[in-house]
Amino acid sequence: MNRVGFAISSLLVLLALASSMLFVVDQRQFGVVYALGQIKDVITEPGLNIKLPPPFQNVTYIDKRLLTLDSTDTEPMLTAEKQRVVIDWYVRWRITDPTEYIRNVGLNEAAGASQLNRVVRNAFQEEINKRTVKELLSLKREALTADVKAEVLDKVRGAKPWGVDVVDVRITRADYVDAITESVYRRMEAERKRVANELRSTGGAEGEKIRADADRQREVTIANAYRDAQKVKGEGDAEAARIYAEAFGRDPSFAQFYRSLEAYKTSFSKKSDVMVLDPSSSEFFKVFRGQAAPAGAKK
Repeated sequence: MNRVGFAISSLLVLLALASSMLFVVDQRQFGVVYALGQIKDVITEPGLNIKLPPPFQNVTYIDKRLLTLDSTDTEPMLTAEKQRVVIDWYVRWRITDPTEYIRNVGLNEAAGASQLNRVVRNAFQEEINKRTVKELLSLKREALTADVKAEVLDKVRGAKPWGVDVVDVRITRADYVDAITESVYRRMEAERKRVANELRSTGGAEGEKIRADADRQREVTIANAYRDAQKVKGEGDAEAARIYAEAFGRDPSFAQFYRSLEAYKTSFSKKSDVMVLDPSSSEFFKVFRGQAAPAGAKK
C-alpha cells in the first residue's frame, strides 16, 4: 500500500513538474521566457514549448495582433490662425520586437498605448499649429496625417527603439470648441436668415412689379374697350340721327308730334310726377290742345 501511494505521489509530482515546464504559445501572441528576471528567449511561432520550472524560468505573453489606439484627450489645439479646435483620432499599431518593447516601453500593451498616445498627441499639436482650419478640413488632411505618422515613426524608431510599428494614423473628427461652435452656428443662422430675407424681398419686389404691370394692362385694356365702345356708339348714334333726320325730313309735322310725345313720356314717367303749367298758354301742351297736329291725325 505504501508503494502504491508513493508511486501515485511521484506521478503527481512529475505531472506538476511537467506542466510547469510546458507552455503553449497562441498564434496571436509572443511568448517571452524570463530566466531570473532577464529575457531568455522570445517565442514567435505558435505551438508547444519547454522551459525550466519556476523559479528558474517563467513565461509571459504579449499580443502580436494589430492594435487600435483611440484618442481620449479632449483638450483643444491651436491652428495657425490661433483657432481652438478639438480633434478625435485613432492609430493602428503592433508590437514587432518584444525584447525592445519590454526594455524600452513596458511589460504589456497598456504601457505602449499610454506612451504612444502622448507621442501622437504631441505630433498632432505640432502639425496643426502649422495649418489653418480650412486646410484641416480640406483634402490636405491626408498630408497632415502622413506627417504625423512620419513624426511618430521617427520617435518610436529613435535612439531607443520601442519595438513597435505604426501602420496608420487617421482623424475621425475635427471641430471647434463648444464656445466657438455656438458662435459659428449663430453666424451661419444669421447668414441663412439674411439670404432668406433677401430672397423674400426680391420676390416681393418682383410680385409688385408683376401686379403693377397687370394693373396697367387692365387699365389699358379697359380704356381701349371704352374707346372702341364709344366709337361704335357714336357711329350708331350718327346712323340713328341720320335715319331720324331722313325720316323726319319727309314730314316735319309728324316729327314735331313724335318728339312732343317722347317729351310727355319722359316728363310723366312716374305717377307722382307733377307739373304746374297753364295748358292754354304753354307751348309744351300745344299738342294736347290740338295745335301742330300731324297731317291726317284726328283732333
